[in-house]
Amino acid sequence: MPTEHQFAYGPSNLSMPEAAVIPVLLYADVTSASVWLCQAFGFIERLKVATHRVQLDIGQGAVVVAQLYGAGPSLVASTSSVMVRVSNVDLHCDRAKKAGATILSKPTSHIYGERQYDAIDIGGHHWTFSQTEADVDPRTWGATLV
Repeated sequence: MPTEHQFAYGPSNLSMPEAAVIPVLLYADVTSASVWLCQAFGFIERLKVATHRVQLDIGQGAVVVAQLYGAGPSLVASTSSVMVRVSNVDLHCDRAKKAGATILSKPTSHIYGERQYDAIDIGGHHWTFSQTEADVDPRTWGATLV
């Protein structure tokens, strides 16, 4: 069992989010991106390093917004996607749309028990937001448990 100051992957560090996997997303304007991500997607700022890096928390996860040097946002537009679990995907989608996110797919319920939508943020990053609707055995829809 991890102690108060140690997690399964090492000791805690106030300079790092507690999440085990932390995507780093690059933006031309880190401050504006951080404010927008908090407003549109519900992230919470946890740490700022001048104007070139911001750590954001959401639930038990985290992302880092970092400075993109020498290129526009199109550099990162389709190289990855970040998935975030939320409690109400429909309300979340409405919030993101009002804040200016490009909604690629409206909230849809899937056979694997998740309701999801896809969006593009102001930096060209692809996001999927997911709400669990049911605990579905993956074998019922064709997946293999390993």
